[in-house]
Amino acid sequence: MTPEKNNTEEISGVEIPANGKSIEILSVPGLRVNLQHAKNPLRGDFLELTASGTLKAACSPILKKINSRLREEKPALVREDHVIASAWLPPIPGPAFKRLLYAEMQIAIGKYIPETVSIELTRQNSARYSPGTNEDELDIGTLKRVIDEALDLGTFIITFTENDPLLREEVFELIEYVDKKRAIVNSSTWGTDFSKETARHLKDAGLHALMVGVYSTDPAKHDATRKASGAYERAVSAIKTALDTELMVAMTTHASPSNMQELPALYALASELGVQEFSVWEAMPKAGENAGEKPLVSDENRRAILEMYERINASPKGPRMFANTYFEGQMLGAMAGRRWMHVTADGDVKPSPYPPFKFGNVKEEPLKDIWQRIRSYPYFQRQKNLSPMHDPEFLEFVDRIPAGAKLPYEFEKVYRR
Repeated sequence: MTPEKNNTEEISGVEIPANGKSIEILSVPGLRVNLQHAKNPLRGDFLELTASGTLKAACSPILKKINSRLREEKPALVREDHVIASAWLPPIPGPAFKRLLYAEMQIAIGKYIPETVSIELTRQNSARYSPGTNEDELDIGTLKRVIDEALDLGTFIITFTENDPLLREEVFELIEYVDKKRAIVNSSTWGTDFSKETARHLKDAGLHALMVGVYSTDPAKHDATRKASGAYERAVSAIKTALDTELMVAMTTHASPSNMQELPALYALASELGVQEFSVWEAMPKAGENAGEKPLVSDENRRAILEMYERINASPKGPRMFANTYFEGQMLGAMAGRRWMHVTADGDVKPSPYPPFKFGNVKEEPLKDIWQRIRSYPYFQRQKNLSPMHDPEFLEFVDRIPAGAKLPYEFEKVYRR
């Protein structure tokens, strides 16, 4: 996987083992985790994590899952000094990956950590955004405090998301502010005003991956989804520009019965553009949309997504495919309120971007206190394989939101203890 040079390759202080050698990834009292090369008769060399020590059992579940992916699937990106299994995970090896292992050890003993914290920077999705409607957005000082508090909780993935974060002037400062020894930073974009200069600034600031949503290969359908003429061309242009600047890019989309048939064409577009990953997320209903109706994403849809996921990732050609159907459904379980926390543009904190509930506001109390509040509810203490907005049990809470209530709604008001 890497050329041999004095048994290891070392760039910027990070090593990846050459064939037959291993390096230490994590060493804490009672546990040592090493990274080494292994061989698969069908796929050739791959990287494998091994553990030893009295705490090996606590780390074994996540190592088994990661090794399964390293052995059976192509990674998103391979460099001389690291491998990136997915745009949604830290490089292996690396300091943020060490934090992933430590977080999973904590989770194994019941101490859940918000491994991912997604943050909305703005409500803007157009440079021609109406003045005055973003006055409640979090200021730069509060955003930096939220980042610090998230890192102190053990977070190792910070994602700037929703609308177009790149329209916030301080986005580059915020990306650079995140301690890259503790977390990777991803950002989404609509491609609204994306330029070569923007791409260079993102790369210089240390962005891990850029997420660009494309919802149809038919420009008119994508534009209709975005409710903006020319949105498709701007998204594709942003992908090309980012790749030309050597940024890692994930082309994202949402899967639902209405566009399942488009997934192969979207993957073909991702391959043609040359992105490192094609990310498929299950579409989520909004509050009230699912009451009394069949689920927005069916079991048949999920089987089709998983079949596509396994087939694509077993092939050496084309970009890797990420599917939260697998990641949350089979690998880790539902992340919202368990491994994921979301901060809205005005500071409300939710289990993820999708549930219409808030559990506190970062303007009023520390992120740690809000995370503990989320974790205090039995619903979020139980393992789930469906995201809340697809889970019938959780949708009962959604149905209790009064008609016309302002969202996100306080969860405590619908929860019956």
